Amino acid sequence: MYRILFSLVFRHMDPERAHHLAFAVIRILPRLGLSRLVSRFTMPRTDLHVKALGLTFPSPFGVAAGFDKNGTAILGLGALGFGHVEVGTVTAIAQPGNPRPRLFRLIPDRAIVNRMGFNNEGAASVATRVEAARSARRRPVIGLNIGKSRVVDVADAVADYRVSARAAASVADYLAVNVSSPNTPGLRDLQAIESLRPLLAAVKEEAGATPLLVKIAPDLADDDIVAVAGLAVELGLDGIIATNTTISRDGLVTDEKVVAAAGAGGLSGAPLAHRSLEVLRLLREHVPGTMCIVSVGGVETAADVRTRLAAGATLVQGYSAFIYRGPLWARSINRGLDRMSPLV
Repeated sequence: MYRILFSLVFRHMDPERAHHLAFAVIRILPRLGLSRLVSRFTMPRTDLHVKALGLTFPSPFGVAAGFDKNGTAILGLGALGFGHVEVGTVTAIAQPGNPRPRLFRLIPDRAIVNRMGFNNEGAASVATRVEAARSARRRPVIGLNIGKSRVVDVADAVADYRVSARAAASVADYLAVNVSSPNTPGLRDLQAIESLRPLLAAVKEEAGATPLLVKIAPDLADDDIVAVAGLAVELGLDGIIATNTTISRDGLVTDEKVVAAAGAGGLSGAPLAHRSLEVLRLLREHVPGTMCIVSVGGVETAADVRTRLAAGATLVQGYSAFIYRGPLWARSINRGLDRMSPLV
């Protein structure tokens, strides 16, 4: 049914407008008192819970940062079957993001190009919503993803991240440091070890007992990924999220003119699957087995999730396939995992 609706309606709409329409429906589920009823239909029937970061995740599958930027649909997304919701990316200073259009579909590739630019209402405002959602009896695990404010110079990034971490640490179940989006000038430079070490140390100080993870780009060279893994271990981080979007356009089947028209931005979706899996395996070779690795990038099906778990992921996230598979996407993954024999 959703595929027909997508083909007839959504694919002809501006992607960001379509997102907001779908988002409005997700947000209203708790207000109509439907969350509990819907979750009975969407959550796993068998015990798929995962213990990680000192938390219990009802399913290994969650929604990645970028979908709910301001924490307005946490409970609705939980009702749809996501075991955790990573809110954000939020910044210390509220910002509108880049000019529209800034979200593009590459339908033949089941991919998305975005250059949203961390549009959000600011860490303090979003933290208030997260705190309210945490008080609900039935809720997903809630992460808060923090990034650099666009108006802040890279040289002042540490202080800027401190502000966001201070606002988020007391309300989020875990924090994620985003230094890997291609849509904020200079941000990816912070992945260099000499820049990343003081940044992560500062955020860790602000986070206190709240679990802390760092999110990295798929475009890093393997040696750099190993270096980040070593730094995460050295600083006592709780985990790594791999990976963010890519600036690569290699191997796409979408017409070159369509790709060129989409322009700059991060590519996500199916074309990212191979590299994301490579990075996961590389990380798992270089961090302790107890460290949480969240695998994200090109995940569409229960089989994809199972592959990531078998390769060493603790948790798995998705985002782009939501657009192509619709509101029952998390349910289909949970039900698919239900039918598979557990990993030994």
